[in-house]
Amino acid sequence: MATNARFVELAKQLHPRLQRFFAKYPPTQILPSSTRTNTVKDGAIPNPFLPHKHPATGKWHDPEFSLRRQAELVKLAREQGVEELLPFTSKGTEERIRNRVEHGLRVRGTGVGQSVKGHKHERMLGVKMEKRRTAMLGMPRLIREWRRLGKSRWNKYPR
Repeated sequence: MATNARFVELAKQLHPRLQRFFAKYPPTQILPSSTRTNTVKDGAIPNPFLPHKHPATGKWHDPEFSLRRQAELVKLAREQGVEELLPFTSKGTEERIRNRVEHGLRVRGTGVGQSVKGHKHERMLGVKMEKRRTAMLGMPRLIREWRRLGKSRWNKYPR
């Protein structure tokens, strides 16, 4: 009985939104019931983060918590250290890590051997700078030739 009282005291220290959530949807560790189900059978409470099928009509009902509210609850639970007590959600830390490992960043040009397209002036920058470097390296020869010929006989400007 002393351990239950201790758990109650710990629960009272949680954020009020988490207290209300756990009051309405107790964790499976406390009340064992299938929280990953998508159907309501024998009075079982479906996972509030997943859509579920109504047993009589067969219609699908939206989740009770939107993805934004799920993410907010997960962040609160992570800060409080009770994220593992929440039912399964796609916004959970483990699920996000698994998804990142499976799919990567999904940004074009970040894969192996890829480059981001960029603007034309950005793509041509390397060629332009190489051309400028070779012109600068040939500049002393060009200056000597200019001094030798003079302005009046000069007819070949660098390209």
